[in-house]
Amino acid sequence: MAIQKTEKIWHNGRLISWDDATLHVMSHVVNYGSSVFEGIRCYNPPSGPAIFRAQEHMQRLLDSAKVYRIDVDFSRDELVTGMVELVKHNGVAPCYIRPIVLRGYGEAGVNPFNSPTEVYICNYPWGKYLGSDAEQGVDVCVSSWTRIAPNTLPAMAKSGANYMNSQLIKMEALADGYAEAIALDVAGNISEGSGQNVFIVREGVIHTPPVGNSVLWGITRDSVMTIAREMGFEVREQTLPRETLYIADEVFFVGTAVEVTPIRSVDRIKVGRGRRGPVTEAIQQRFFQIVKGDAPDTHGWLQYVNTPAAATSGSGKSR
Repeated sequence: MAIQKTEKIWHNGRLISWDDATLHVMSHVVNYGSSVFEGIRCYNPPSGPAIFRAQEHMQRLLDSAKVYRIDVDFSRDELVTGMVELVKHNGVAPCYIRPIVLRGYGEAGVNPFNSPTEVYICNYPWGKYLGSDAEQGVDVCVSSWTRIAPNTLPAMAKSGANYMNSQLIKMEALADGYAEAIALDVAGNISEGSGQNVFIVREGVIHTPPVGNSVLWGITRDSVMTIAREMGFEVREQTLPRETLYIADEVFFVGTAVEVTPIRSVDRIKVGRGRRGPVTEAIQQRFFQIVKGDAPDTHGWLQYVNTPAAATSGSGKSR
């Protein structure tokens, strides 16, 4: 999916031209992958452009930076304000927003402390990550690549380095004719997709792996768990063996990119009826009703671009 250029990019507190957002090849991030980032969607409901869970995303960005000892000179509210300013200026909605904190051009070598911190926020048009038919279900496999092991790279930090593992998972799936893959953790239990959390429905109960299974603490994951419980479903966070995927009634991905996407087969074994199941459909429909402004936003998840940030930001209780 090609990137569509927009007019401005937010860089260290000011708007610069898209073409001026450049880095030297010897920047620390280029050589050692020293970056943390977020992926955020801005929807376009009738009341105007609205960023989904802006506060929670920027808090996770700062949490990821803290794990990697990257000092960021901007607060969560300042980053949210910068994001709102950018979306408003570029006038592109719906869109995808990419905040990134990285170590720039300073010194050579693994030691990152003498390389400056750069903060960028970009936004651009973006459609369905897994294609226009993804709402009805995608075909996935279980990857031969294991998700990063605990105490190697921190899975709860959304860092650029972690996504080299994701690239291996994604490339293998595409090469083998699948839309996506599900990776197992070091113990052989279900972890997550290349960039998505996984949910399984069995006999009306919704299951998802806990963060201890090398899972990113997903913001859409948290939203979906909240929606499901409000709709009366039981949701359990528990370790799940691989074979659970084959006997599930329903399986679905969630994440900023995929939103809520059903899985119709795993390793060419049909999931349930081989199409979107009723639980997935109900959650998917409620999610889209909220982000598109067709249902009340009772949790304050939408940050409206044309409203002051403090008035519509989320509670920040979970990430």
